[in-house]
Amino acid sequence: MNLENGEIDPVKYGVLWQKVQDMDKKMDKMERQIEQLLDMASRSKGALWLGIGIWSAGAALIGFFFGKH
Repeated sequence: MNLENGEIDPVKYGVLWQKVQDMDKKMDKMERQIEQLLDMASRSKGALWLGIGIWSAGAALIGFFFGKH
């Protein structure tokens, strides 16, 4: 954006303003998507620990019933 005679070209300023507004909207969208990804990762971590717990309990039961006494 050139300053001609100390004045700002209103058309160029308007174009720049619109670009900033568009980038702001994109950033907001990216932030929401990152929050969703983090939420999904947290849920999958909980499901992983639940699966490990169930697998461990099942293995303990099988070991108890079929193990050598």
